[in-house]
Amino acid sequence: MAAIYSLYIINKSGGLIFYKDYGSSGRMDTNDSLRVASLWHSMHAISQQLSPVSGCLGIELLEADTFDLHCFQSLTGTKFFVVSEPGTQHMDGLLKVIYELYTDYVLKNPFYEMEMPIRCELFDINLTQAIQKDRVVLLGR
Repeated sequence: MAAIYSLYIINKSGGLIFYKDYGSSGRMDTNDSLRVASLWHSMHAISQQLSPVSGCLGIELLEADTFDLHCFQSLTGTKFFVVSEPGTQHMDGLLKVIYELYTDYVLKNPFYEMEMPIRCELFDINLTQAIQKDRVVLLGR
C-alpha cells in the first residue's frame, strides 16, 4: 500500500508555512517539523550551488531505506515536498496538483498574506480530497 506520510510547504526564505501529517505512527511535534523544513531548505539550496550541472534546480527526490522525499519548487521559490513510502510513484504529478490548489485557494485568497502560514479552509478541504484521490489511484494500480 502506497502511503503519503507528510506534506510540507516552505516559503522562499525557508520558513515553514504549511505542514500536514498523514502518517499514523511517528508523528512529529511542531519543533521537529520546523527543523525538517529548515534542514530541507538548506540542503536544497546547497545542492543547487554544488551541482556540477549548470541550471540545476536542487534535489527533486531523496530516497532512503524507510521513506522517499519528493520535492517541487515553484518559480517563486516556494517548495512543496512530500514524504512518502519508499518506491511510491507519480508523486511529481501529486505535487503539481498541490501547487495548483495552492495557487487557486491560497494565493487568490484576499485575506492571505504572502510568506505567512497558510490558514485556508478551502485549501485544506481540497488538499484532503486530492490526497485521498491519489491514494485510491495508487492502490488501484
